[in-house]
Formats: sequence, structure tokens, C-alpha cells
Amino acid sequence: MRASENDASQPVADLLIHETRTQPWDPERTALLLPKPDPEPRRRHLVARRVANTFKTLIAILVITELVAVSFIWFTPPRTSFMLQNQSGPIAYQFVSLDHISRYMIAATIAHEDEDLGSRAGAFNFTEFKARAVAHIDGGEDPSGSTIPQQLVKNIFLWPGQSGFRKGLEAVLATQYSLTLSDQRIMELYLNYAQFGPRLYGICAASWYYFGTPPYFMNEYQAAQLMGVLPLPSRVERAPGGGILLDSRAHPGAWNLVNGAANVHVPRQIAGMGGWKSAVGTIGISDSASDYADERLPGASAHNVACTSYPEDVVDLLREQGVEFDSQSMKITKDL
Repeated sequence: MRASENDASQPVADLLIHETRTQPWDPERTALLLPKPDPEPRRRHLVARRVANTFKTLIAILVITELVAVSFIWFTPPRTSFMLQNQSGPIAYQFVSLDHISRYMIAATIAHEDEDLGSRAGAFNFTEFKARAVAHIDGGEDPSGSTIPQQLVKNIFLWPGQSGFRKGLEAVLATQYSLTLSDQRIMELYLNYAQFGPRLYGICAASWYYFGTPPYFMNEYQAAQLMGVLPLPSRVERAPGGGILLDSRAHPGAWNLVNGAANVHVPRQIAGMGGWKSAVGTIGISDSASDYADERLPGASAHNVACTSYPEDVVDLLREQGVEFDSQSMKITKDL
């Protein structure tokens, strides 16, 4: 009797032999007799391979970003993402070493922006970060604000905005940089990259633009005023003759922020930290900018990073605004 195609008890090999002996070979018919492969092992293999590839990609990204972070120990890029996104015209910027920045300015920055910079392990307090995340999801007001490491990586790599993705990326990068760089280096980069006006970046350019003085000569009041500029730099203007515009022509928001920081918030916060020396001491600074005066002399090794004279970018910006300079001495001859 001819073997039935539905006889499950008969071995497949016997069925194949019988088929080839009794009738012409039919590939499609033969395929029907072969056992169907189980797709589950292949599916598990594909999932495992995708997981492994994703893991390898994440490791590669972390290694690359860490190498970039390590490079910032020595290297200070001349432009940041925020600078490149500035569409209002050429920017004014020049690097200055932390040694040549007034300790009043450093103290004001710590007190106003991030009192825990020198004592915190990591880029932020996790409890505060969780509260900020919850407030963002619920559409509420930010209860604490970004820390200096978070603001720094945002300025260097990211873009304006309040999306959860951007904030998450900011948190990851800030953690990486806070664990890689010293507190003093983070402060140096932050003060060099912070925006102090519509086209003004860094404390070197800001001190000369507003006050006509190098950053190592800034006083307490000037430093406190600049803290009020940080939240709304696009609305702050230079006053005719120098200083920050604070009369009836000033933007109301900028007026409130600058006056509030200079007269209330910064003095109170610095006093609460035990004074400006105690404030800078939290990040390991015990000297003063005057200790490095010899390095600012013409021909000295650090002269080019001391911001001893008007940066060319600042001169160009002031000339656009009607300020005239003596081309030889680079001193202002007419200021509106």
C-alpha cells in the first residue's frame, strides 16, 4: 500500500525515499514533507544581537564623550554650540585664565549660581533633580534651577529649549564632566562661556564691554550686577559711558534681575557663605588675582591669557554702537 502523506508515525526519510522511487521528484512536494524549522531560536538570536549592538554603541558613545571630556582638562575650544547658534551678528569673546579673574566675580558666581559646586559629589543633587523632573512633567515651575556643570555642558554642546530629551542629555553630560574636571576648571570654563549680552560671551569680553576694566580688577558690585545679567542676557544693554543700562530705557525684566542680584541676592548669599573668601574657598581657591600680577606684564608667559586690554571683538562691537577708540592706545575717545 502507498504510504499516506498524513501518516505522522512513518519516518520522514522513508517517505522521501518512497516518493522518489514511485514518482518524479517534485521540490515543492518534498518541501511539504520536511519538518518546519522552529523560528523561535532565530528570533532570540536576532534580539540578542540587537541588544549586543546597542550596548556596544552606547559604550562607544560613552568612551568618545569621555575622551572629549578629558580633553577639556587642557583644551578650551574657541566656540561653543550657543555661540554658533547666535544669529544676531558676530560675537565678542576672548579666553581668560581663572588666575586673572577677580575673586569677587568667582564668589558671586558660586553664591548666585551654585553654592554646592565645591561640596557636592557629582553634577547635581539627585533629590533636587527628581523634583525638577516631576515639575517639568507636571508643567510646574522649576523649583531649583540648573547647576553650573549643567549650564556649562548646555552652553558647550546643546541648544536652548525645555524638552525632556535635552534635559536628560544635559544631566548625563554634566555628570560626566563633573567627575572628570576639577571644580576650578569647571568654573573657569563656565565664566569663559557664559553669555553676558546679546553677542557677548565670557567674563573677559563682559568686563571690558560694560566696565572698561580687565576681569581681575572687577569689584564686588560689578560682579554682583553681572549675575543679574545671566538669566536674561539678550535683554541687557550697555549704558552710554559704560556700565549696565538701568534707567527708563532698560528692559523691565533685565532691570529687576540686575538690581535684585546686585543689591539683594548676591550680597545676602555671599554673607550666608561667610564672605567672598569663604565662597571661593569652597572650590579650593585661597589666593587672589593680584598674586598673578607679574604674569600680566608684557612678555610674561601668561600675558596672552590675562585679558589685559580691550579684546578686538569688543572694540568692533563698541564701534558698531558708536563708541570711538584711539587706534594707537586702544582707549575710548568718545563714548556716546
